[in-house]
Amino acid sequence: MNFSHLDLLKDKLDRYRPLPDTVVRNLRENLWLRWTYHSNAIEGNTLTLRETKVVLEGVTVGGKTLREHLEVINHQHAIEFVETLAQGTEKLSEWQIKNIHQLVLKYLDDENAGKYRTINVLIAGAQHRPPSFLQAPFEMANFMEQYHTQWVTQHPVERAARVHSELVKIHPFADGNGRTARLLMNLELLKGGFPAVVLPVEQRLTYYETLDKAHVEGDYEPFLVLIGKLVVESFAPYWYALGIE
Repeated sequence: MNFSHLDLLKDKLDRYRPLPDTVVRNLRENLWLRWTYHSNAIEGNTLTLRETKVVLEGVTVGGKTLREHLEVINHQHAIEFVETLAQGTEKLSEWQIKNIHQLVLKYLDDENAGKYRTINVLIAGAQHRPPSFLQAPFEMANFMEQYHTQWVTQHPVERAARVHSELVKIHPFADGNGRTARLLMNLELLKGGFPAVVLPVEQRLTYYETLDKAHVEGDYEPFLVLIGKLVVESFAPYWYALGIE
């Protein structure tokens, strides 16, 4: 994949940095809402976009489960943590990944939050079968080694896509792998100076198919192309907020 177009978009946005505080605040609120809604909806949360908004504002939505409310609140806290990490200089670590996961599952499954799974799991609808739980810690150690030796030299968008796909491939946690992988992907994009992306629930089938193709056939190009398109789309709110073409 050619990343030159993405780099040109980033260079264009960089020319307007630092952005006005009001613009940053508005963009962040919009991003957090869409990111939380779509990431949770992919996993089956039935709150609508508007309902997610009022939950983020501290309002309880009638007829919805406590779990669905907690998924929204937890995801917001996880985004806050990811943004803090992106602004720092600390290198990615298993501790960071576990902490992101712990925030995703807080009060939902405290027994497993932030801990590698102790059971074998299957990914519903996927051909790929994750490794045994006994292998998960070793696979994650290898994940980190590859990150720091091979992926670190990749373009930020490619590295973000690879981190996402490889975490899902290992499926190190009993639950919450998808949300954690999307948070981790955006952490890499933010560290690389790119906007965070929102993976729309409407593209869930393509998302699953391209991931499975990467895991089963070793063909990562379709998934990378999908993420590349989302990165292009992630610049649109900035152009609108800044009033530029």
